[in-house]
Order: sequence, then structure tokens, then C-alpha cells
Amino acid sequence: MGGGATGTPRQLLRLEGLAVFIAALIAYREIGAGWSLFALAILAPDLSMLGYLGGARAGAMLHNAAHSYIAPALLAVGGWWLAAPLATSLALIWIAHIGLDRALGYGLKYLSGFGFTHLGRIGKAAEDGDR
Repeated sequence: MGGGATGTPRQLLRLEGLAVFIAALIAYREIGAGWSLFALAILAPDLSMLGYLGGARAGAMLHNAAHSYIAPALLAVGGWWLAAPLATSLALIWIAHIGLDRALGYGLKYLSGFGFTHLGRIGKAAEDGDR
């Protein structure tokens, strides 16, 4: 089983997620991208949960790849560097998604199962941990 942050560190990590979410929303508004694209793409990173059809290890690896700031940060830099507004827009939406997930307590997954995250247990794993 994977451990996770508790107490004040967990709350700070969740507040950081909220701050990232808000900053990404503001940046998205500032670049003038359309909100219909935002609505269409905001949940796209959650398609990575389909990786769990291949087991906990595959699911955690795919989920973490889609919910780490590394790829969207690179996409944002590439979008800015190449003056590609769609890439920049998608990167900001992706960053907003990750920030919102973290604010809600959904963290990066441990290989032990979907409910074990770096922000603590969620779902059934949390319920089982209370027993």
C-alpha cells in the first residue's frame, strides 16, 4: 500500500492545487481562448483512467503521466515558443485540470491501487483505512 500526505502538508498541497487551477484559468482568459474548447477538453486527462483496464500498475503509470505537470508545461512552452495558440490553450486546460484534481484531493497514484495517492487515500481505500 502507498502512503500519502496527511494533516497540514496535505492541506497545503491541496491549496497549491487550487492556486494552480485559478492561475491557469486566469492565463486561459488572458490569452483569449474560447471557453467552448475549455469545456470540451477539461476532463480529457481523465481518459487515462482507462489504463486501469490493464491493471493497477498500468493504470497508475498512465494516470500519473497524464496528471503530472511535466507534459503540459512542455506543451505550454512549445506553444509559446512556436506561437501555436491551440497548443498553449490545451496546455492551460490540462494544467487547470491537474490543479483542480489536486485541490479536490485526487493525487498521483501509487501502484497499489487507484485509491492510494500522494495526497492520501480516496474512495474505497479511504473507507477501508478507517476500519
